[in-house]
Amino acid sequence: MRLMPTAAITLALLAPALAPAVAAVPPAEAAGGGYSATIRRTEYGIPHITAKDYGGLGFGYGYAFAQDNLCTLASWVVTLRGERSRYFGPKAESDDPVRPVSNLAGDVYYKSVAASGVVRRLLARPAPVGPSDELRRLVDGYVAGYNRYLEDTGVANLPDPTCRGKAWVGPITATDMWNNLLDLARMTSSSSFKEAVTGIAEPEPEGPQPKPAAGSNAWALGRQATRGGGGMVLADPHFPWQGIRRFYQVQLTIPGVLDVSGGSLYGTPVVQIGHNAKVAWTHTVSHAQHFTVYRLKLADGHSYTVDGRAEPMGEQEVEVTLPDGTVSGHTLLTSRYGPVLAIGRTDEAAYALADANAANLRAADEWLAMARAGSLDELRTAQRTYQGMPFVHTLATDASGTAYFADTSLVPHVTDAEAERCARPSPVPGLDAYVLDGSTSACLWGRDGDAVVPGVFGPGNQPRLVRADYVANSNNTYWMTNPAKPLTGYPEAYGQTGTDLEPRPRVGLDMIAQRLSGADGLGTPGFTLETLQATVRGKRNLTFELMRDDLLKLCRAHPELLDVREACRTLEKWNGRATLDGEGAVLWREFFSRLGRPTKPGEPVFSPWRVPFDPARPLTTPSGLKIDDPTVRQALADAVLRFRSNRIPLTLTPGQAQSYSSIPIPGCTEGEGCFDRVRTGGPLGTDGRYPEVNTGSSFMMAVELTKDGPRTRTVLTYSLSANPASPHHTDQTALFSRGGWVTERFTPAEIAADPRLETVTVHGGH
Repeated sequence: MRLMPTAAITLALLAPALAPAVAAVPPAEAAGGGYSATIRRTEYGIPHITAKDYGGLGFGYGYAFAQDNLCTLASWVVTLRGERSRYFGPKAESDDPVRPVSNLAGDVYYKSVAASGVVRRLLARPAPVGPSDELRRLVDGYVAGYNRYLEDTGVANLPDPTCRGKAWVGPITATDMWNNLLDLARMTSSSSFKEAVTGIAEPEPEGPQPKPAAGSNAWALGRQATRGGGGMVLADPHFPWQGIRRFYQVQLTIPGVLDVSGGSLYGTPVVQIGHNAKVAWTHTVSHAQHFTVYRLKLADGHSYTVDGRAEPMGEQEVEVTLPDGTVSGHTLLTSRYGPVLAIGRTDEAAYALADANAANLRAADEWLAMARAGSLDELRTAQRTYQGMPFVHTLATDASGTAYFADTSLVPHVTDAEAERCARPSPVPGLDAYVLDGSTSACLWGRDGDAVVPGVFGPGNQPRLVRADYVANSNNTYWMTNPAKPLTGYPEAYGQTGTDLEPRPRVGLDMIAQRLSGADGLGTPGFTLETLQATVRGKRNLTFELMRDDLLKLCRAHPELLDVREACRTLEKWNGRATLDGEGAVLWREFFSRLGRPTKPGEPVFSPWRVPFDPARPLTTPSGLKIDDPTVRQALADAVLRFRSNRIPLTLTPGQAQSYSSIPIPGCTEGEGCFDRVRTGGPLGTDGRYPEVNTGSSFMMAVELTKDGPRTRTVLTYSLSANPASPHHTDQTALFSRGGWVTERFTPAEIAADPRLETVTVHGGH
């Protein structure tokens, strides 16, 4: 740990003999009525924050987070304030890990958000539309704790060289944190349209440039699926490995009020994925629609018509400061629906973005209320009260062993009939959205009586399922949450039914089925915490399993393909697991990735499946390999040529080819049908290495809820600190590489029993 010796901090490195004293509650308040919190760090630097109130809890959390990751949040605050061009240049790429844009495009967008006044208006509203008093105190405390650490340490003395001594590092404000929470809610909607909103776009670099994307696996196992009869949760979010969308592992405790442990996204004072003593939950990104685009019928250059009447567009004047001190001015247009896009405009029409999350700060309160829930019913009440989940499914269970799935995300209230009646052509190819007629109020979003805010579907229209066996999701649509009870009949805005599951969701459901039948070789049927861990780290590659037999038939049927004989022998020996030592795993990836490419420019993507998808058999189709198609043979020959021309061994393993901070990383890709997927920053290099892993399993949590309390195993794949000088920069990454887990310390006695425990009490003024 890095602790500053100031009068505000009391450090006590407790010897094991004194460990039981750790359970004591810290002083109620610091001298003068300020904040007070105790930070206890266990293995891998994991902080356990305890305070007597929400302000103190936020203070301790903000202080602990700043110790580990101040530079990441400091950089993001520059982004949220629209000041990146000033410090880093307008053409440099922003620090958005999900969809980076040029700094100028990002600055204009975030300046426009600030100018809209949306956060100010929400803060003036009472809960549930505005933040609760508890959340406001938590945010204020978090800001004060972060700033206290910065004041104690000094910018010139920060331990992270990334931002040490930098002019762009300074105190943060509560407004910065509210803006971060709003931007998180908009992550898959408005925030993904920065270039379209601002009209500022840089030319795409040559060659494929895959961007990190959010994904996830999640299981909630009920009493019929577990050996112990209680509930279990697997959390396996696939979020970026760099930047502000990383998870930070933390426990937050106010004795008698709140005690939650789990993963908390950087710069947020609440746990998004986690558990308390009785309830556990996780999330996956939903396929539901979270925005629509409205086609505006222009009356002239600055007005449009609705029901035959002209409405003027609003104008936002935005100024961005450049490195030389000059100002770049921009005018953005707005409409009743939202910002007018700079793309697709003609003399007759323009397009506006309507975002269901445009004014959503409720998610943080919802997560806070879920963390206080004492049962699954109370968790569901929290979701109905706040209705703030921005873009994710929820999967949860409790100690009774009831499994719950719901898509409670904010979805525009557009019925199937309205979508068909109001549909208009997309302004640009590939814009995946409902494009509706904005010239008539008959195409406005509707309203449900049980919805907290207008324009979105209420709880009564949301897909949900409660089971005693299990619910599962791997970013597939809701319909195959449990194959024994397919979900249908919900508005298409939540996603389609009867569609191809894709390989990753299929392998996840198969893993559950094999464990429940005992066919996976892990012993007696049913899940224990140990078999859950073993199941999810199995590294199965489903496409190889489904195509292996046909591929070997191809090898035997075409002996004239001399150049691929060694490749065939390699793949025949491979066990289909993307382990560090999996000889054949990378060869398969390179072959399979070539199967999915268009055979010629402009042609459709080739489907390699011998048996096409059949909606009546969603768990077993598609399957097989089209070995009679010359495209398949050519893909294999091309993959082998790639290896040989660069003198890369065909037995190249994941451990040799992919890494993070020089640590080998197991796993394979989404398209291959890998449950614990990885994504790298680009294609295989001529040196036989991929660019560094940038997305994949992030905060993994396996928790069993028992009558004696939770039993939990976790691993934070990229580790706790982004600071390269920290001892916790890659320690859990090395653990993840070798298949290990951290045994969570949740109770005061478990925390006190850690012989490496470090404890500090922090104080600060309001």
